[in-house]
Amino acid sequence: MERAATVTRIEHVGIAVRNLETAIGIYEKLLGVRCSSVEEVRDQHVRTAFFRLGDSKVELLESTSPDGPIARFIAKRGEGIHHIAYAVGDVRAALHDLGSLGVRLIDGEPRTGAEGLSIAFVHPDSACGVLTEFTESPRTP
Repeated sequence: MERAATVTRIEHVGIAVRNLETAIGIYEKLLGVRCSSVEEVRDQHVRTAFFRLGDSKVELLESTSPDGPIARFIAKRGEGIHHIAYAVGDVRAALHDLGSLGVRLIDGEPRTGAEGLSIAFVHPDSACGVLTEFTESPRTP
């Protein structure tokens, strides 16, 4: 199947946690690597911590708001895997491709996420129950 935007790798796996500092300590032990960055994404009501593992990452997500999406996720399902993110060369093209195939999108247009990535989400109903994110690295001039 010919696509304008092809998935090139798993960018990261997002894990919802109640307490970011505690989870960082746990994942540093589990993975044997140090946390590479911590960042707040205010418009998404979340603090993130990343662990680089070769070409992929693990992202820990802590809600900064009691009614934020991560807080709602944890209240409903508890801590655990929240989403999987795939890298593509062009998120906008990926959205167009997927929309034309009838895939239910959460984001009709890309937005800026952690690490300055251009991101967009696909509804879990269109991905066998998995919240799916597509990411694109920011372009350098």
